[in-house]
Amino acid sequence: MTDIHQPAMRPADPRFSSGPCKKHPGWTFNILSNALLGRSHRSAPGKARLAHAIDETRAILGVPDDYRIGIVPASDTGAMEMALWSLLGERPVDVLSWESFGKGWVNDITSQLKLDDVNVLEAAYGELPDLASVRPEADIVFTWNGTTSGVRVPNADWINETRKGLTICDATSAAFAQELDWPKLDVVTYSWQKVLGGEAAHGMLILSPRAVERLESYTPPWPLPKIFRLTKNGKLIEGIFKGATINTPSMMAVEDYLGALKWATRRGGLPGLIARADANLAMVSEWVARSNWADFLCADPALRSNTGVCLKITHGAVTALTDADRSAFAKALVKHLEREGVALDIGSYRDAPPGLRIWCGATVDADDVMALMPWLDWAFARTLADFEL
Repeated sequence: MTDIHQPAMRPADPRFSSGPCKKHPGWTFNILSNALLGRSHRSAPGKARLAHAIDETRAILGVPDDYRIGIVPASDTGAMEMALWSLLGERPVDVLSWESFGKGWVNDITSQLKLDDVNVLEAAYGELPDLASVRPEADIVFTWNGTTSGVRVPNADWINETRKGLTICDATSAAFAQELDWPKLDVVTYSWQKVLGGEAAHGMLILSPRAVERLESYTPPWPLPKIFRLTKNGKLIEGIFKGATINTPSMMAVEDYLGALKWATRRGGLPGLIARADANLAMVSEWVARSNWADFLCADPALRSNTGVCLKITHGAVTALTDADRSAFAKALVKHLEREGVALDIGSYRDAPPGLRIWCGATVDADDVMALMPWLDWAFARTLADFEL
């Protein structure tokens, strides 16, 4: 076999996983030293830490003052399920799906809630549905950034300003990396373990005044588990949005999130975080422009994610393989990178086309992305040789 020389430089940190994501630069366990352990989260200090997390979230993301922000159970999935089960059913629903998590919301709405007037707008991996087809009278459910496809909405111009329905936005890999158009969004959810690299199991639920009005004026026809209930006697449970969580949160995870928010502030807040993610995407874009074997899964540069960057293999010898062999090739390429300790967990999502998914959010340093790029070429050459292509 021809000798394939390894690149001279290695990423200082090989963690490019799309979730849980890399901790922010400078993170150590000392950040958790002030965690309120062994105390009730309902004590005055406990509620104060939770309220502080809500206040800092509002400040960095620029959430309007009249929007509520709550910390809820079960990560982004829990926050989205709370929204879907509590708010939908009052009017028609348009649900957009162009990647795995959007497909999950389609399944919940059609197979679990079994709503009647549902318009499913779908697109293949790497593309967006026809955004002009959404109905202003319908509730709209969509992901802002497709974590498993590398495709994001370019903006919220397609959402009608005088809409009758609510917009329910899964923003888990967009919050803290992309500009969210708050006046166009009525429900926004995300999880701590994505863009800021926090710990799992906690979700954020952000509600506009229109969403609160729906909650207080509409009761869905199905029973709601306790952890989904946002109202009591027809009124919003305001405590949820002031630090009185529905169930017991991890105060260690809360402290970790607060540490990440402090780091975000030092990095220039939201503009600084967006700039870091954009710089990482630019590194990958420069490499793709020179590559003879890889391209973005998303063909339109205006729609490409700056967090979950998804790549496909375009080399003719690989594209000529069977589906099973293409998948095996991509997995073998990823294994070469893992064995060398230069990139961990960068295989495509299990339901996505075979390829690579490189997390480029703000907690990843641009130098590490730059150092990784030659290793992709090395791993591809090794895998070609392995498959005798």
